[in-house]
Amino acid sequence: MQNLLNKKKINVYLAAPRGFCAGVERAIAMVEESLKKYGKPVYVRHEIVHNKYVVEDLKSKGAIFIEELDEIKDKKRPVIFSAHGVPKAIPQQAQNLNLIYHDATCPLVSKIHREVEYFERNNLTIILIGHRNHPEVIGTMGQISSKIYLVEKESDVNKLKLNKSSKVAYVTQTTLSVDDTHSIIKSIKERFPDVVEPKNDDICYATTNRQKAVKKIAPISDLFIVIGAKNSSNSLRLIEVAKQYGAKKIILLEQLENFNLNKLKYVSNIGITASASAPEILVQNFLKLIKKNYQTKIFEEEYEKENVFFKIPQYLKLPN
Repeated sequence: MQNLLNKKKINVYLAAPRGFCAGVERAIAMVEESLKKYGKPVYVRHEIVHNKYVVEDLKSKGAIFIEELDEIKDKKRPVIFSAHGVPKAIPQQAQNLNLIYHDATCPLVSKIHREVEYFERNNLTIILIGHRNHPEVIGTMGQISSKIYLVEKESDVNKLKLNKSSKVAYVTQTTLSVDDTHSIIKSIKERFPDVVEPKNDDICYATTNRQKAVKKIAPISDLFIVIGAKNSSNSLRLIEVAKQYGAKKIILLEQLENFNLNKLKYVSNIGITASASAPEILVQNFLKLIKKNYQTKIFEEEYEKENVFFKIPQYLKLPN
């Protein structure tokens, strides 16, 4: 084995904060507690969070992942709805099938569901800033019977078939690029001067904090690695932010075993983050992989710990 002193030196800059957010932790805990309470199997509609490691781990414990409720073979078994949220038609379908169901929708997504209901009651035309076909967007658009207008980019705002005098309100997906969303909101305000805004920012604290952390280290990164998933909105936004803020090359890493260590031969400074649905163990395992072949110096700024915590429903907890 190559002597440590002869190994190439690499500086590793860890984004902080990174990894799991409170909504993800709550959703995973709800599946785990359901397995303790009901035994195996427990069904989960859609990936509980967008991360293969998490999904495979829960499968090994007895979770069965499905896309639609009619895939459930044993209707006596419980089903969990994912953290992304579901249209109102899904709980109704579960009731029609006499299923035991538990909703693991992130409370910050549920907040947006309540906002669109409020705006509908007040006869406002609703604009949703988000990505088409993302589960969170599908869930939000399925909360009310009124039409919701989806915009994905600034140019979409001017394409809206609405009068300037229309009574308009907007909400946003929780996992968007903070910078891009601000520019879209600016366009909405310019076209609809009397637009009604959410009381609080819809982009969640974890999305904002992780993007800020990436912005700090992207400019010094020859290579920036986002540990996450291709179908994870917050992973893709971290890639965009790293690119916008100067990272020379960016890789989205889903499975550590697929990483080619030769990619590090010609870089001196690596930035690393993990999306809000990626566990810290993946970051630590990746660092171990690098250390086997390179002499590494790790830098991680001190940061204020996130103190957000979402409790799981009391009825899922077994008595002590």
